[in-house]
Amino acid sequence: MNGSTQNSSVQRESWLNLGRIVKALELVQDAIVICLCIGLFSFMVLQLRTMFLSMLPPIHSHVVTADILSLLILVELFRLLIIYLQEQRVSIGVAVEVSIVSVLREVIVRGVLETNWTQILAACAFLLVLGTLMVFRVWLPPTFDGIDPEQQVSKRVKNRIPKEVLTSNRSKN
Repeated sequence: MNGSTQNSSVQRESWLNLGRIVKALELVQDAIVICLCIGLFSFMVLQLRTMFLSMLPPIHSHVVTADILSLLILVELFRLLIIYLQEQRVSIGVAVEVSIVSVLREVIVRGVLETNWTQILAACAFLLVLGTLMVFRVWLPPTFDGIDPEQQVSKRVKNRIPKEVLTSNRSKN
């Protein structure tokens, strides 16, 4: 029964050509991320233009600060997408940095004195959790220095299936 299950999975894989389908889906996903990068870059250029126009007299420091922080968030998001394209993973460190800057932007733009104390308390708790995550992230071992545990397991399984198919074919003959 075990041999027939493996045979059917090998036949299904060869019939569907799963490897080619996965590669095509990854290509489509990369194309989507590239479109996001282009759109985000265009939006950053427009935001930069808006920021420079807001620096013309009369200067509203509140608006300029909000524009600068928004631009920093966009830059970090762009960096996150670039890292994804290069390494096919989402960088936890960059994602946490984006979250921290986003929360701080909202607090700065709204003003600490004008914001409800429960929202400030929630923002502080959220920032504490994100800061803790950043600290613990430093101590976590890197898993993407050319060694991907999932790829290692996948290679072992792929190497084992052809050997089992060969032995089952030999036993039939």
